[in-house]
Amino acid sequence: MEYPFHIVDVFSRSAFGGNPLAVLPKASGISPEGMQKIAREFNFAETTFVLPATDSNNTCQVRIFTPRTELAFAGHPTVGTACALVMAGHAGAPGAARLILEEGVGPITVDVDERGGVFSGTLTFSPKLEQPSETPRIEDLAAVLSLGVHDVKRCFFAGVGMGFCFVHLASHEAVDRAVIDKAAWTQYLAQAWSPHVFFFAGKLQSGGELYARMCAPALGIEEDPATGSACAVLVGVMAARPEFLGGTFQLSVQQGVAMGRRSDIHACGRKSNGALTSVSVGGATAYVAAGKIDVPREFLTI
Repeated sequence: MEYPFHIVDVFSRSAFGGNPLAVLPKASGISPEGMQKIAREFNFAETTFVLPATDSNNTCQVRIFTPRTELAFAGHPTVGTACALVMAGHAGAPGAARLILEEGVGPITVDVDERGGVFSGTLTFSPKLEQPSETPRIEDLAAVLSLGVHDVKRCFFAGVGMGFCFVHLASHEAVDRAVIDKAAWTQYLAQAWSPHVFFFAGKLQSGGELYARMCAPALGIEEDPATGSACAVLVGVMAARPEFLGGTFQLSVQQGVAMGRRSDIHACGRKSNGALTSVSVGGATAYVAAGKIDVPREFLTI
């Protein structure tokens, strides 16, 4: 049975930048096993499958798969799926639309707008931050990234639906120089609270600009050109700190540069009365291609 799909590049104003995403806008009837097979076939960091909403107040349900597993939430698939649905006329209205996507972490609002032919999307939700008491050692992360201890400023675990090991490095040069040491990763991170490494340089303060990379061997992702979920977690963690007394904490993140797929991500955390209330992550999305995929009957439920 044939199913249509769209390919978009997320967090980029033009095609062949940012993070590629395959979106199946009418995925009813495909089994979870079939979804996993299709995600492996596209072999992008993520592929999304759009299903009817379980709540009539929401736009649709979205399931997100990497080549190896399903995710409860991810940033670029959420933004990219909403933009693709609007671009292709499956949801919303041309120019501007608000979509509510049902994902594993709950409903997520995505505002899509178009200006001068460029589509952008911004997701917003109220996160439940996870910050374990476990703290990774600087020495271990330096080994994982094939760097010296002096290259690592700090590291910590945190997550929202999906966890990350965040590593703040001393320079852009260190970010580019880092290489995952598979033996060290297996020893220090494979069984840790999160095995996914988001490493960055820059000023970790509101209004700061970060230069980042992300590697997730456990998900079959050697390197990710853009990781919106990690940006959401990071900006949420920073906004939630008691010492941050402002109402909004904003970061601009550049990722995927060394891969030749530059991504520009904007993230914002909001707090009220000392408590984190919401986080937003957004950026442009470029339309790339459309087509159909023939799904064998063995992977259908209809």
